[in-house]
Amino acid sequence: MMRPGQGRALRMLERAERWLFRIGTPEPAPIRLVQRRIYVLPTPAGLAFAAALATMLLASINYNLSLGYGFVFLLGGTAMASMVHAFRNLLGLSIRAERCEPVFCGDTAGFVFSIDNTRNRRRPSLSLRTHGQQVGFDAGPAQLTRVCLPCPTTRRGLLSPGRTVIQTTWPLGLIRAWSVFVPEQHCVVYPAPEPDPPALPEDAGADAGMRGRSRDGDDDFTGLRTHRSADSPRHVAWKVLARGGPMLTKSYASWSSPDLVLDWSQLPRQLDDERRLSRLTAWLLAAEQHNRRYALKLPGCEVASGQGKAHLECCLGELARFGAPREEA
Repeated sequence: MMRPGQGRALRMLERAERWLFRIGTPEPAPIRLVQRRIYVLPTPAGLAFAAALATMLLASINYNLSLGYGFVFLLGGTAMASMVHAFRNLLGLSIRAERCEPVFCGDTAGFVFSIDNTRNRRRPSLSLRTHGQQVGFDAGPAQLTRVCLPCPTTRRGLLSPGRTVIQTTWPLGLIRAWSVFVPEQHCVVYPAPEPDPPALPEDAGADAGMRGRSRDGDDDFTGLRTHRSADSPRHVAWKVLARGGPMLTKSYASWSSPDLVLDWSQLPRQLDDERRLSRLTAWLLAAEQHNRRYALKLPGCEVASGQGKAHLECCLGELARFGAPREEA
């Protein structure tokens, strides 16, 4: 558990970082790491290394050790060289945020970034961090590297990576070079479906034996109609024509289940908003699985009847953004 004093100190450090880096709004791609965007500071191991060098330097001065002076300056020069290498390990990288696939609440969202290394040398020991999650990777010479940063979801809506950090401690782990950016990216988080939902709602006023509806198809013969030029020759009533009758076309029909209407207002009143969204999500998945056409009615929003992956994503997206401010939706 974090103590109150530690929490206040952490918030003060975050405010200082925001003021220092001047980053808040999403940035359009590509995001290029130029010299002014890269920051360098020693790591905890680097601070301990500096303290050890200071102790060795004091001992060399006290005992007038020429070899001690040389050893201290050699190690100090190595640490300074590692600072340059850490800085150049990030310099010139280009970052582009890719499309994030929608997920259900409780699943893990994957923010995908394309890291373009334009130089003909490898960029080792890089890492991306956001929302407390971190993933390491290497960028090959003159290659485009795709990195997926997993992020757990706890609520529905639009999830953005926010302030994302790319960093490296290569080559010695003494120096940390990093850059902060806010990608223009979001992941749609659908409501979690109800684990054991009731059966799909049907039209209670319709007769049980007449729930189907007819449409043009090839299942059942329904009669003859006037021939049209676009009709297939296979459907022409040739026997009627051979007896001297007019040219007619056989008409067929298919029978299917009626369209479902998943209406927010028809749900039980004791359900709160999130439980209603969870039930509607489960019904949408069930209707799609059973190859049914369905429409969705929400307060202030209606989705016409349809079917298929695109229609399902449209309906689930409306559920995910339900109640969000207009500019966010």
